[in-house]
Amino acid sequence: MPLLPLARWLALLSLGLVALAQGLSFPKSTLYVEQGGRRYTLKVEVADTPERQAQGLMFRKTLGEDEGMVFLFPTPTAGGFWMKNTLIPLSIAFFDRQGQILRILDMEPCRKDPCPVYYPGVVYQGALEVNQGWFQRRGLTPGARVGGEALKLWPK
Repeated sequence: MPLLPLARWLALLSLGLVALAQGLSFPKSTLYVEQGGRRYTLKVEVADTPERQAQGLMFRKTLGEDEGMVFLFPTPTAGGFWMKNTLIPLSIAFFDRQGQILRILDMEPCRKDPCPVYYPGVVYQGALEVNQGWFQRRGLTPGARVGGEALKLWPK
């Protein structure tokens, strides 16, 4: 989940909890990550609104091997993500509007405060969360490219 200024974060948390209670759904699509002539396809859920971004993968117990969640932001950001109420160890790739991966981090589940914040140290416009180690197992590093149908859902 992206880390934002406190007031906005509290508002998004409230929206996220309301959305969770209402069974918020995510658009489903596909993405690929490619590097060195190899392409890996993923089924993804798209977090393209503040409500969906606030909920993210919270409370999920499993995530398929070639599944993930893509966060698409309307403008560039440098905010961090945290793993509050996220039960699955994740890897996250931060990428620019052209789909170039700028940074990949591993994140650990956090069930109680204080939860660490994972700052990428780069300005990005999209982020892809997958099971921890997914990028490493495929030899994917910063410089890889993200593309596919899901990116057509980028907010304007």
